[in-house]
Amino acid sequence: MKDHYPCYVANLPEMTGSQLAVTNKYDGSIFAAVAQADASTITRGIEAAVEAREPCRRLPAFARAAILDHVVQRLRERAEELAMVLANEAGKPIRDARGEVSRAIDTFRIASEETTRIVGEYLPLDVSPRAQGCEGIWKRVPVGVCSFISPFNFPLNLAAHKIAPAIAAGCPWILKPASLTPISALILGEILAETDLPAGAFSILPCKRDAADLFVTDDRIQLLSFTGSPDVGWAMKGRAGKKKVVLELGGNAACIMDRGADLDFAVSRIVFGAFYQSGQSCISVQRVMIHESIYEKARPMLVAAAAALKSGDPLHEDTFLGPLISEQEARRVEAWVESATTRGARVLCGGHRSGSFYEATLLEGAPDDADVSCTEIFGPVAILEPFTDFESACRRVNASRYGLQAGVFTNNLDSAFYAVNELEVGAVIINDVPAFRVDSMPYGGVKDSGLGREGVRFAMEDMTERRLAVLNKVGQRPGT
Repeated sequence: MKDHYPCYVANLPEMTGSQLAVTNKYDGSIFAAVAQADASTITRGIEAAVEAREPCRRLPAFARAAILDHVVQRLRERAEELAMVLANEAGKPIRDARGEVSRAIDTFRIASEETTRIVGEYLPLDVSPRAQGCEGIWKRVPVGVCSFISPFNFPLNLAAHKIAPAIAAGCPWILKPASLTPISALILGEILAETDLPAGAFSILPCKRDAADLFVTDDRIQLLSFTGSPDVGWAMKGRAGKKKVVLELGGNAACIMDRGADLDFAVSRIVFGAFYQSGQSCISVQRVMIHESIYEKARPMLVAAAAALKSGDPLHEDTFLGPLISEQEARRVEAWVESATTRGARVLCGGHRSGSFYEATLLEGAPDDADVSCTEIFGPVAILEPFTDFESACRRVNASRYGLQAGVFTNNLDSAFYAVNELEVGAVIINDVPAFRVDSMPYGGVKDSGLGREGVRFAMEDMTERRLAVLNKVGQRPGT
């Protein structure tokens, strides 16, 4: 790791007059500073991307694949460095940090493969005498300049989920990484600066929130992709003008444990899904619904497994729970739990804060309108409740303004298909937790959880437009 990192403007490193301090989330010490972009710097990045639109569009698929393959190779070479960066800037336990680097490698590798799969379709048009002699084909073309805003919780791989498909699709782009965790994205900038991307094809610009408004409002941008909180995301959509908008906004994911489920497996996965990365994941398990016939057996198993999780220094190999991103966030989680308990919720385990750490916490009896129940907590807290029949459990899952992913543990095929057909979410994960994600799958939600889908191939669909060509065969005029 270095002490100072530049931002990237039009593919080139640049040290600006303003610096952003980056803290170690475990001990609060400042370990690096990054160059911070102002409005004029962001404007230069947008202008460069506009100029790069045509050369990016004309870059052949094999050249785009080679660029992405170079990133894959360099990520492999720098994997441990990046894991250390993630452990420091995000407080991510080192094993989880290595996992995120591995996923980022997958994301760029998948994008390289997808460069040659941007296919079109033959379209017969002779559906009536009027169109006799006409044939059509359509192809996909790059949408143009893309604007990306990525979150703090997966600062490398969620940046990769925006950058990699843009390169594969032939779009120039600008990225604002989260101010709390900018370094991993800037290392991607170092790697991309080694490639043959056209001049101006990318800019990576840490900046303050007021300057970042240009990422949303500038009319020269054709697509905005934002990952973050619902309130911020929907407000951005209202200011984005005519550009496409893709929003991944999180939720309060539910998991159903049906009668007959493998309890040992379900408990281990639910505890992982609820407390992995201290619950700082938009698909973290927050609501656990357990059939009444197994509730009394499952509850103590979940409590014991949660209480056994080790918290501490993210650099220790056996640490499972690291700090939250800030003490302010830990205090918010603490306040939400205390508010729920004053209204009748019972703490089964955890419930205590120490600085930016919060214990793995399970509650039961939380009111439906308590923040821990109806709002995304983004911390290591989950609530348990029994249910009597599977259909009522599904209704409970749907009684949320969010709809990102849901998990269902069941050995009943009818229940599995019922959940897939009835749950109002972007994905139903059968016999695993909603925290399950593979980087090639379509990922996104409904309701307040967002708009559009990520996952390389599916992000590329938003980053391209269909263009139709109609052929009127010579000598065969269509009828009127």
